[in-house]
Amino acid sequence: MAEHILNILQLMGETLRIPTSFVVIEFIGTLAAAISGIRLASAKKFDWFGAYIVGMATATGGGTLRDILLGLPPFWLTNPMYVICCAVALGLVIAFGRKIIRENNTWFIFDTIGLALFNIVGLEKTLNMGYPVWTAIAMGCITGAAGGIIRDILINEVPLIFRRDIYAMACVAGGVVYVIGYSWNIQAETNAVLSAITVITIRLLAVKFHWNFPILKGEDTKN
Repeated sequence: MAEHILNILQLMGETLRIPTSFVVIEFIGTLAAAISGIRLASAKKFDWFGAYIVGMATATGGGTLRDILLGLPPFWLTNPMYVICCAVALGLVIAFGRKIIRENNTWFIFDTIGLALFNIVGLEKTLNMGYPVWTAIAMGCITGAAGGIIRDILINEVPLIFRRDIYAMACVAGGVVYVIGYSWNIQAETNAVLSAITVITIRLLAVKFHWNFPILKGEDTKN
């Protein structure tokens, strides 16, 4: 049984162009991102199907845009496990809804985990395809943050990436850490942990200490 599961993971890794261990990282990120989207959809009183769509868009939106830009078929179209993973996320929210939905920090935790892990997958996949490091950092940001943009649009909120809290720049910092480790031939899993810690730490500190970029002030059009 264990050998069969390992063979499946290896096959998925070859298809996705990432190491086998990164397939596990992507699934954890998918689950976390889907929960964050479903949790916010529940706050907007979406029904189960609507919440599932929001969760699915959150979990797969960034990777879909990344694959399209890289000239690849979107990853979830060739493997039903991502659709199933999002269904599991919906089931968890339904089963433990009172805890997950009512706790204000649960959305932030799952969103931050998804952001960090998807960023890593985007970086590794792009580097494995032979693209330069700056492209990998950009694709990591897209993989991590674009799903959240789609989620916020679907629930009629201003996308988090455009608000004052540092969000996408945490991905950039994590991407820089990753490509440095990649150039130094640090083990992929260790490099992934360092990058994820960077993204999560920056997000936590940004929210705790209200780090943000200055607001761009345009010309006042009022008479």
